[in-house]
Amino acid sequence: GTCSNSRIRSVISIKVVLLCTKTDSFYLLPVFVTSLPSIGMAASHMASSTSHKNPKLIAIPDVEIDKHGKFKYILVKVHDPDVDREFKHIVRGTAKAAFHADIYDRVSELIEEKGLDCEILGGGRIDHEPSKKSIKIYGYSQQFGQADHTITHSILLRAFKEYDQITWSNEGY
Repeated sequence: GTCSNSRIRSVISIKVVLLCTKTDSFYLLPVFVTSLPSIGMAASHMASSTSHKNPKLIAIPDVEIDKHGKFKYILVKVHDPDVDREFKHIVRGTAKAAFHADIYDRVSELIEEKGLDCEILGGGRIDHEPSKKSIKIYGYSQQFGQADHTITHSILLRAFKEYDQITWSNEGY
């Protein structure tokens, strides 16, 4: 077909999309798209099987990100030191943070106040466009490395069920 503008024209596979440009050339881009409302990964990768019964873990929201815009985010594993192997992953992101460590400093303080421990698993960036019901997860943290965007993606799919598109890519900074 012909390409009249620079937007995604069709999904080639679950891992590649066809991008058409104004000059009618095209490129295959590694963008990972999951059709909603599919979770895309087993829940066991996001939390231990009994974490939903732990009142301390339940009290920690799975997602706290800015309502819109592009910003840094971190993926954090929260666990209860009193219960062996009980954990869950959470996503935190804000444009107010100059560094990924700024987000972690705030999060770790709040989590430790609740008697829990946490560790940062990496970071990246989020482009949140609520008017388009779209979230893009990409990039990495220079200090903490790249978060496992598949886990972040699964968590955001559960938190933003009404969104049309939540994608992730290992490309970009």
